[in-house]
Amino acid sequence: MTRLPQPRGRLTPDRPLSDLTWLRVGGPAEWLFQPADPKDLAEFLAALAPDIPVFPMGVGSNLIVRDGGMRGVVIRLGRGFNDIRIEGNRVIAGAAALDAHVARRAAEAGVDLTFLRTIPGSIGGAVRMNAGCYGAYVADHLIEARAVTRNGECLTLTPQELNFGYRHSDLPEDFVITEATFEGAAGAAEVLIARMEEQLARRDATQPTKDRSAGSTFRNPAGFSSTGRADDVHDLKAWKVIDDAGLRGARRGGAQMSEKHPNFLINTGGASATDLEGLGEEVRKRVFQNSGIALQWEIMRVGEPAPGESLQAD
Repeated sequence: MTRLPQPRGRLTPDRPLSDLTWLRVGGPAEWLFQPADPKDLAEFLAALAPDIPVFPMGVGSNLIVRDGGMRGVVIRLGRGFNDIRIEGNRVIAGAAALDAHVARRAAEAGVDLTFLRTIPGSIGGAVRMNAGCYGAYVADHLIEARAVTRNGECLTLTPQELNFGYRHSDLPEDFVITEATFEGAAGAAEVLIARMEEQLARRDATQPTKDRSAGSTFRNPAGFSSTGRADDVHDLKAWKVIDDAGLRGARRGGAQMSEKHPNFLINTGGASATDLEGLGEEVRKRVFQNSGIALQWEIMRVGEPAPGESLQAD
């Protein structure tokens, strides 16, 4: 096995990743690196051979790791990256801080970042994919983000440099977000907290929150501006085109498109990554046959298939 730099944080070979993803599937990482702090991360990446691939992983809320696992180094931020600070109407959050925790802390301080409350995952992933909910997006509130490049350089990035789009940014895949600064409007804490409770109730009424899923499977097909806001009254919803194709509740092995919300891919128990990704590809194929719409994955799929596995739709 390749010799790697020796960091202060934890470096684990052949670390299974299935227990680190919300869908509970996937093979091992060749190496899992959990840096102690940003300096440890930067020094490790600066010393790491440039031909070794790097993948930053959050809390696995929007991820399928394929059954053959991942080559190179998977980086997962932990306690050294989850601080949350409030400075006036600005909230500075470590990349490992959970979106929901940031929303709650901000609300308690009278800062409105309530849109983060129902977004699964952590701040690093939210910035990377311009996460949003209820008409507000990271792009609307981000002041700056700190990141470490693949060669160990520490950068401060503006929203313009990240070039946000709908569920997208131009952040290179091997850059690691370490911290983000947001700004929100002032509001009464009790009002903001009540709003979040209403959002949670609405989410639980319409989404399979008690099932093992990774959130929305596919992006809405069209009609969004660069900030993620709808700019076309005729924009389509992914769940609707899936439903129209008769795929609500569709199954493959232990994988299923939710009966409650057909844009949620769930592990009903015992699903493999191949089951989940294969069902997703089957849905894409049948939606295209039915409507001519090519759905795009919102869930990230990474790693290698296990030997002999196929992702082809039946």
